[in-house]
Amino acid sequence: MTSPPCNNTGKSQSPSPFHPPVSLEPSTKKDPSKSKKLFRKFRSVFRSFPIITPVCKIPVSLNVNRLHDGHIHGGTRITGTLFGNRKSRVNLAIQENPRCLPILVLELAIPTGKLLQDMGLGLLRIALECEKKPAEKTKIINEPIWTMYCNGRKSGYGVKREPTEEDLVVMQTLHAVSMGAGIIPNDSGEQPDGDLTYMRAQFERVIGSRDSETYYMVTPDGNNGPELSIFFVRI
Repeated sequence: MTSPPCNNTGKSQSPSPFHPPVSLEPSTKKDPSKSKKLFRKFRSVFRSFPIITPVCKIPVSLNVNRLHDGHIHGGTRITGTLFGNRKSRVNLAIQENPRCLPILVLELAIPTGKLLQDMGLGLLRIALECEKKPAEKTKIINEPIWTMYCNGRKSGYGVKREPTEEDLVVMQTLHAVSMGAGIIPNDSGEQPDGDLTYMRAQFERVIGSRDSETYYMVTPDGNNGPELSIFFVRI
């Protein structure tokens, strides 16, 4: 897989040579990936960090034993993208497929570089918890704010927000990427937080109940189980 074109991710009032017009649309059509080379290369870089096995705080009500030969049963395949400047907070975007508008954008209270480093330590589990209210009718992914845990350590908060113009430019730039990782350079050279780093993967979305959803990253080889799991839970 080749890297996407280098695009300026700053805000703009109108399309420019570095701002492709956004053509993302809602869609339920699957867009399977045929290339895994870049994703494996990205993963191998972070494998060079020392391996630490932390204790992860996962709500006992969630069934995390859903793996069989690297496959997760009962899930729906979706696209997840972690992106952000290395020194700024990481964002999580969930799409039905790479060519549709995000159905969820979360800003997580952890620097992008730190999160990617944590992924290099082995399995990474992100638990997002919020309070369950009486007669709850809000869909769980529409909750506005979450308490976040990374491998059992409280790591601040996750905040849901509407996609910004910059978010949509990033999604448009990556619309041809089903699975991969890399950098989108800032062509102006005026980015104090560094170039924008992204990692995109396929996830299995498993709905446990009205108050729990889990997103398991699908590894390219399909044999080693998910290296990243994201848990949404109301307690």
